[in-house]
Amino acid sequence: MSKPLGPYTPAVRAGDFIIISGQGGLLDGTKVDGGLVAETQQAMKNIEALLATMGASMSDVVKTTCFLTDMEDYKVFNEHYVAAFGNHRPSRSCVAVAELPANFVVEVEAWAYKPA
Repeated sequence: MSKPLGPYTPAVRAGDFIIISGQGGLLDGTKVDGGLVAETQQAMKNIEALLATMGASMSDVVKTTCFLTDMEDYKVFNEHYVAAFGNHRPSRSCVAVAELPANFVVEVEAWAYKPA
């Protein structure tokens, strides 16, 4: 897992919930090449890896918040988001933002429910 870009903890357990801080397309401390598709795929892999460190999986995710710098990317983003979750569909918000850290075009945060 990459070191966070800012002063925050990537994953925290709060009772039966696991909160994953916003993840972008960061691999080994470097932004991945390939734009929206590569960044989305890597962000979702990062979430999956962080969940695994706490004994959880993507099927435990109950809520995500997704940030896109261009809503024209919404359809393509959804294709790769769905691929990461398979048939599981957590609650979700998706909003457009002017800018993201490291010039990411996408960031995804997640809440999972996994009794300790």
